[in-house]
Amino acid sequence: MKLFIIAAVLAVAVAAPSSYKTEEKKYEKDYKYPEIVVTSQSDERNLDGSSQWNYAQSDYATRAESQAQKKFVVTKVDDYGKETKEEVYGNTNQGSSYWVSPEGEKFTLTWAADDAGFQPKGDHLPVAPVHVYELPVAPVHEYELPVAPVHEYELPVAPALPYSRTGPGY
Repeated sequence: MKLFIIAAVLAVAVAAPSSYKTEEKKYEKDYKYPEIVVTSQSDERNLDGSSQWNYAQSDYATRAESQAQKKFVVTKVDDYGKETKEEVYGNTNQGSSYWVSPEGEKFTLTWAADDAGFQPKGDHLPVAPVHVYELPVAPVHEYELPVAPVHEYELPVAPALPYSRTGPGY
């Protein structure tokens, strides 16, 4: 009986229609996508590990990038906290991109990536606000330094002991 119930449940599960349907994209019937083709392209690889490549498209989008090998000095710390300096080779990249948004806005992005990290530059990138802070000035107190009190008294003098030439040895 248990076998019959398990077989029936499996048969229903297999026969059930799949609930996953891909979402059909709905576009205007008359809209034609612009055909974008690559108008120029170059790629150069050198024996020293450096390279340059770029391309341009018919929609005025361009991209160029160059890469070079560079020797870096890194500081390594072992398990005991001892620091050692070591020379290693790594890549430095720099490049630029240009594109036009669907709204017609033009964007230019340049970047460099080296031992200082990734540094993008572009007019469209957000910039942190600049705050001008006035440095606080310590308050000035008008006061005189305390002076140790001067006491006028006579120094004590020890009483004179009588002196005699008597005693052992005389």
